[in-house]
Amino acid sequence: MKAIVLYDSFVGNSEQIARAIASGLGPAPEVRCLRLSDLQPANLQDAAVLVVGSPKRGLSASPGTKAWLKGPRLRSLAGVKVAAFDTRINPEVVGYRIITGMVKLFGFAAEPFGEALAKQGGARAVAPEGFVVLDSEGPLKEGELERAEAWGRRIVAAA
Repeated sequence: MKAIVLYDSFVGNSEQIARAIASGLGPAPEVRCLRLSDLQPANLQDAAVLVVGSPKRGLSASPGTKAWLKGPRLRSLAGVKVAAFDTRINPEVVGYRIITGMVKLFGFAAEPFGEALAKQGGARAVAPEGFVVLDSEGPLKEGELERAEAWGRRIVAAA
């Protein structure tokens, strides 16, 4: 099964999570982990699974992720199992009350771009997932890489 994990990352947390998810999906060359800026049309050819991830910035996905989701499709997502993830500060973990209130109002980034993938014809493999960073530049919360790899295995099981 050919799978692609696409990610955007500012400081490396989302990249680490993307690589852990790719590891859970299976071995290379069937599974490729690519930064969105490195994506070529041929990369998506024959992919059965597409996972897209982004850091949460300003209550939504990164500008690069949003632009990619709104841009012209490199290929139809019909028949492709899709999943979305983000890296986020968990307001309860870091104790930011203002952020807690904003999250209750607006949610996290993975949900809207998971919906965007489904609207483009992708079939949701699993619910969108968030992986916790302890501050805006990290580090990742302990155990998140293992949880990401396990989430990758759940995607495969659902595909």
